[in-house]
Amino acid sequence: MIIAVIYGGKSGEHEVSLVSAAAVARNIGGEHTVVLIGIDKDGAWFVQPEQELSRVRGHEDAVLRIVRDDSARVAVVPGGGKARALRTAGGTALPVDIVFPVLHGTFGEDGTIQGLFEMADVPYVGCGVLGSAAAMDKEKTKRLWQAAGLPVVPFICVYARDVHSGALDGRLSEAEQAFGYPLFVKPCCAGSSVGAARARSREELEQAVTEAFRWDTKILIERSVNAREIECSVTGNADISDSVIAYTPGEIAPSYDFYDYNAKYTDPDGAAFYIPARLTEDQLSFIQNTAVSAFKALGCCGFARVDFFADRGTGCIYLNELNTIPGFTPISMFSKMCGASGLGYAALVELLIELGFEQFASKHSLRTDRG
Repeated sequence: MIIAVIYGGKSGEHEVSLVSAAAVARNIGGEHTVVLIGIDKDGAWFVQPEQELSRVRGHEDAVLRIVRDDSARVAVVPGGGKARALRTAGGTALPVDIVFPVLHGTFGEDGTIQGLFEMADVPYVGCGVLGSAAAMDKEKTKRLWQAAGLPVVPFICVYARDVHSGALDGRLSEAEQAFGYPLFVKPCCAGSSVGAARARSREELEQAVTEAFRWDTKILIERSVNAREIECSVTGNADISDSVIAYTPGEIAPSYDFYDYNAKYTDPDGAAFYIPARLTEDQLSFIQNTAVSAFKALGCCGFARVDFFADRGTGCIYLNELNTIPGFTPISMFSKMCGASGLGYAALVELLIELGFEQFASKHSLRTDRG
């Protein structure tokens, strides 16, 4: 079987992808052939030399790079199928059996590349167009969860048009009156806590809003919860199977004000991790059941990490967000939570590939014409 691992991307999470994809490539079984396709920060695709795969497999801590060679640029042909959908600049077909996208954030986790694979008629790992797009947009995520009766932190959404029309001051006053300080500000469609901040005053709120609008055209302002951060891994194809599994929940105890980008990726002492989370059995069960419901409510398939807040004062548990391509290194919470439930990293990778094929076969069984 030929598996194309696609990584990098035109995203603020480009560097994170290089680490995650290296771990995936190292853990795909030797019975498979791995093809690496790197996407640079300008969005150009390049098939990587075989030496790059050998390099990351030979060193446990090696991070993938992107070798840019115009003769190795990759194009995608709509309707090409597994044999002809991917082609190099010279027109040579690059046959693959399935694509494993390890692309965090914009243009990788938001449904755009999933739609490209659908048009190309190529199997791929992970959530489809709808689930990816809905989960990437934090406002839409919360509204769908509210409609499903699932618990979310109260919020308001502020748009770039509010800035241009002069309505921003009123919207900030609305948030102050509704929630009080501190407030939490985040872009709606950015990941890894990029552009997110906690505000304790109007001055800090205005600064946080300005920064968040650098990353997106709409932002969320939420009541800040004095919360413990809980996560839960989920796998399965909810629309075609009842076997959706939520794994042992884990807890993140950041040493920062909140679990920001530095705590996640740059500071080795940025957080402590506990698996299982330090909660009661009833709370753990509630989180697992809610994670499955949240996964289904967004139309997800394949895998996702569902993030929660557990209020330190009230004990209430809220859904925060869902990541359809979470951090995927061996020490990332997604893989560690699966491992705590007995599913090792290599077996997890193999399961996700199987789920991708299952989803592809299910779609191909459907009629697309009236002939």
